[in-house]
Amino acid sequence: MQATPDSKDRLDLDSDLNQNRIGLFFSHTQLIHQGRTKLIATQGPHWQRPPGSPQQAEGDPKETLRRPKERERERETSDQSSLLEHSLELERDLRGGAMFSHLFLWPLLLVQDCVGASEWWSLGMGPLQQPEVYVLGSKPLCHEVAGLSAGQRKLCHLYKDHVVHIGGGARLAIQECQRQFAHRRWNCSTVDGTAVFGKLTLTGSRETAFVYAISAAGVVHAVSRACREGELTTCGCSRAARPRDLHRDWLWGGCGDNIEYGYRFAREFVDAREREKTHRRRSPQHARKLMNLHNNEAGRRVVYGLANVTCKCHGVSGSCSLKTCWLQLADFRSVGTQLKERYDLAKVVRVTRKGRLEPRNRKLSTPISTDLVHLESSPDYCSRNGSSGSLGTVGRECHKRSAGMDGCQLMCCGRGYDHFKVTVTQRCNCKFHWCCYVKCHRCTSDVDQFVCK
Repeated sequence: MQATPDSKDRLDLDSDLNQNRIGLFFSHTQLIHQGRTKLIATQGPHWQRPPGSPQQAEGDPKETLRRPKERERERETSDQSSLLEHSLELERDLRGGAMFSHLFLWPLLLVQDCVGASEWWSLGMGPLQQPEVYVLGSKPLCHEVAGLSAGQRKLCHLYKDHVVHIGGGARLAIQECQRQFAHRRWNCSTVDGTAVFGKLTLTGSRETAFVYAISAAGVVHAVSRACREGELTTCGCSRAARPRDLHRDWLWGGCGDNIEYGYRFAREFVDAREREKTHRRRSPQHARKLMNLHNNEAGRRVVYGLANVTCKCHGVSGSCSLKTCWLQLADFRSVGTQLKERYDLAKVVRVTRKGRLEPRNRKLSTPISTDLVHLESSPDYCSRNGSSGSLGTVGRECHKRSAGMDGCQLMCCGRGYDHFKVTVTQRCNCKFHWCCYVKCHRCTSDVDQFVCK
């Protein structure tokens, strides 16, 4: 059975997320005065001089006349700059039931310092950890995350426990991308610099389309699974309706992946960056915005469409007289495989006068929601090119006898290749011994290795 998101699901998600935001806002507004009074009592007044500043005499008349105005001005400035911070502290107070003076205990994500990262994909780079207890200073976590847009930072503030799973989804997408393109000239390499994928995503190529699609799919997959595992406070097991074609004697229950919530949250978070942009209609920037939004949706739809019903048997001695069924995500490798097929069939599009995407070749049909689209042709990726983000194929391993893209003729772009003899050590002659371990020998062999010049 395939599940398909509809307009009602979208409205439900928007309503759920908006209700959560409104509830948090009014809770913070009602308690802001009380929380701020507590903080002032423990941390000192907002107008207090920073440590090391010169002190004037207690009875200085200039200080006496100037102090009330300075107090008022500094208090207003501090109130404005720390309003969101106090709201977050009160949110912790409401959820955790305890207010600390200037240190707060909260399970957080330690984010790698991604200098110059321009996209949220940086959350998937490097080691991501979530310790049980982490001491937070005065600066909120979301200000430390590189690559988030203004809207994504707001969602980060509201859904802190989601950030580690967004990073997990990005990392899952990067790994699957590299697996799918391991034997292509472009192998989904990640680099250090202004973006995770370098300057590749500055062009509207089909590789960029795939990156956006699989990244959005990774967030859907990770957040949906986190809901089922009980790791998020705003969602739980799937509440999908019982399929009509399910056997009437089988039970619909268990704890399924909450694909509905994962799909809707991923749409709100991933698309936030694009929806914040305002460009003149039919401009190149507007076309790129529409391309990115379409490919984001294609990635989410593939995850949603591959979800299927999984059942478990019950009964005496495994007779399977009764089954319990639930909705479950497909393996992410299946998602990557289908998106790779969509990549091979991606359509070149342009923007119409009405601000919509249509195929540049009018003989082709209008792309559907699961199709990948791109605006520009891809480079050949044979040589290093800083402007297109191509790293070239020099030093890449190839297969001499293959006629495909992994063959030396195509991979090396006609430049030739070097032949090496490499000694490989691996396990062999493995046997299972009762009980219960496997014992193997270690065998060495010489293998041929071909590397592009």
